[in-house]
Amino acid sequence: MRAALAPGVRLLRALPRDSRYRGLTLVLTFLCYTSYHLSRKPISIVKSQLHPNCSALGPNPRNDSNSSTWCSWVPFDGDNYKELFGALDNAFLVAYAIGMFISGIFGERLPLRYYLSGGMVLSGLFTALFGLGYFWDIHVLWYFIVVQVCNGLVQTTGWPSVVACVGNWFGKGKRGLIMGIWNSHTSVGNILGSLIAGVWVSSAWGLSFVVPGIIITAVGIICFFFLVEYPEDVGCSPPLHHMASDEEDAGGVTSNEKDPEAVTSNERPLSISGQSGADRSDSPKEPAEEPEAISFLGALRIPGVVEFSLCLLFAKLVSYTFLYWLPLYIVNVAHFGAKEAGDLSTLFDVGGILGGIFAGLISDYTGGRATTCCVMLVIAAPMLFLYNHVGQNGIGTSIAMLIVCGALVNGPYALITTAVSADLGTHESLKGNAKALSTVTAIIDGTGSIGAALGPLLAGLISPTGWNNVFYMLIAADVLACLLLARVVVKEVRGWCGCMARKRGFKEF
Repeated sequence: MRAALAPGVRLLRALPRDSRYRGLTLVLTFLCYTSYHLSRKPISIVKSQLHPNCSALGPNPRNDSNSSTWCSWVPFDGDNYKELFGALDNAFLVAYAIGMFISGIFGERLPLRYYLSGGMVLSGLFTALFGLGYFWDIHVLWYFIVVQVCNGLVQTTGWPSVVACVGNWFGKGKRGLIMGIWNSHTSVGNILGSLIAGVWVSSAWGLSFVVPGIIITAVGIICFFFLVEYPEDVGCSPPLHHMASDEEDAGGVTSNEKDPEAVTSNERPLSISGQSGADRSDSPKEPAEEPEAISFLGALRIPGVVEFSLCLLFAKLVSYTFLYWLPLYIVNVAHFGAKEAGDLSTLFDVGGILGGIFAGLISDYTGGRATTCCVMLVIAAPMLFLYNHVGQNGIGTSIAMLIVCGALVNGPYALITTAVSADLGTHESLKGNAKALSTVTAIIDGTGSIGAALGPLLAGLISPTGWNNVFYMLIAADVLACLLLARVVVKEVRGWCGCMARKRGFKEF
């Protein structure tokens, strides 16, 4: 007797073919960038193990070195260990920032599937090489610096590629919400990276890097075999990025009254044989003409790119300072162990997931991407101050403050790097040329990565003077990020006021 068709297969068959491929693209790109962040997180967890409090472990069994640093990993056993940690972070982030501007240009001109999967395999290699320094008993700083630089360069293949793929498949209608949910891969990757690294941080910290390296390599191989770059490649209908009724706001990001995703393959005209486009074969469609990739300066001239790029610089400075220094801050201030601090720091990323979804939902409803970011940044500044002063008063307070701060800090960061980048990369001024998507994404995230490099570096330099000064620096950066969006916010508000005035006029008429 033959069994009935599996319920999951029946569900897949019931979905339109376009929806199946869109879902596949979302899941694959989500897993890809989750693994990217998963491989970046271990360094923040392992820092406290590279220079632990050796006096708490008892006397030195070898009796041949300073009793307060005998268990530290050379060369991080000196009093300048915080500066060396800052150098490690900066080596990765400066290389990442420089490489990001170049990466978008390559991403527009190379097959995204090859570019993304190749970058993931190389990222896995360099992540594992950092951990192999433990097993090979390497104690020279330049080895870890070189590995970090190489890893920073190859990791730039990820973000422009995944945003371009998602932008190719999804129109503007519910992009903020969809990308807000999808962008939780950043926080999910950070959480998984923290938990995986925490398993071995106290026993064999090299595995905290080797295992994430294997994971990102495996996901890269899966991506190579299954990722579909364009809907046209499998006979699906491309999304509509703009409608005829679009009204362009002053920031260059448009808002739709209709949902372009409502235009599905079922609405395509019938072919000569009377069958709809959904019943055609899976053979790829040959595009009539390949549009030219946009230049770097051409992408900068798109309205809104400069403002959001500079805002992201300071927003990402705050986010990445927490990413790389929060576990060490918890160890020093709350006096938790390395594993407990790493686990507690994941709550910041839990808040980031909620903040990204909330920011996307609100910006879709209001049509104001810049205003949503600005409001969250304004609220984030006093929350950061409160976390530093009362966040360690109890475990309950610490958990609540970490979630709230994570939502307010990572919400605008998530919105700008996803929905805003995709909106600007398919802007009306491009006249339907979506080849700018990867370049625009790289410019925005590359500029943000400059802040990501500055934040941990400044934290390493300022932290010896006290953690209060680090938080003052973060609050100042948060305020600057908000101010840089002021012009776009004013124009969005004027657009809303004009729309309300027109509606009142119609009612009076």
